[in-house]
Amino acid sequence: MGPAPARARRAVADAGAAAAAYLVAWAWLGMEVLADPVLWFWALAAGAAVILRATGCVLSRNPKFSTPGDRVTLGRAVIVACCAAMTVVGLIAGTEAGAKAVVVLLGTTAFLLDAVDGRVARFTGSATAEGSRLDSDTDAALVLVLSCAAAGTFGPWPLGIGLMYYAFLAAACFRPSLKTPLRSSTVRKLIGAAQPAALLFALLPGVPQWLGIVVLGAALGLLAYSFGRDAVELERLRRANPGVVSGSPAPCAGTPAGR
Repeated sequence: MGPAPARARRAVADAGAAAAAYLVAWAWLGMEVLADPVLWFWALAAGAAVILRATGCVLSRNPKFSTPGDRVTLGRAVIVACCAAMTVVGLIAGTEAGAKAVVVLLGTTAFLLDAVDGRVARFTGSATAEGSRLDSDTDAALVLVLSCAAAGTFGPWPLGIGLMYYAFLAAACFRPSLKTPLRSSTVRKLIGAAQPAALLFALLPGVPQWLGIVVLGAALGLLAYSFGRDAVELERLRRANPGVVSGSPAPCAGTPAGR
């Protein structure tokens, strides 16, 4: 990957480019809500939280580096950040100026691009554990944003889909066994991929509310099952291998990808 100083400069440049891209994108997308500076600011802040977490993941690496796959993921994080900003617009101002349609369009783009960053990382021989965590974190941010958008239509209960990943991370702070890496699971990946797909389907214009409730309820049930199964498996591994705990949780059910 080259000398360490060059890798560090590349990481800083990539993180800065992602942050700048979000600001430029929101300067364009946010023009329609400029008349309401409070709404504009809250929308900006929501997207900034997403992009700052993604860039922070890159800049906190020691030593600093970024890979081609990370650049794709950072680009996806920019789209998720814009989706978060438009979600705030939709929640506060209703469906004004087609905010909900933009959320679905941006969310679908970010969801489809999830298949790209891992392939780029493998194709370029630059797949890393750090890249996988960035990928999973971006997936989780997308699911949380879409669950917030769904809450505006279906009530607060779809937030359970978006918050479960973060609840798992929080629980790992108190239960170190939850930090143990899990073996790859096709079922886990399928359930993870079903979450943004279900949320996007439920948010599509013209989908009957009852059908959206059924789809989201099934997705939430599957997600709870998957996280519960993983928690039981991790406890079993802890008992079988006491004292063996990883430094950070592996990608889990709320995140479909992982490199």
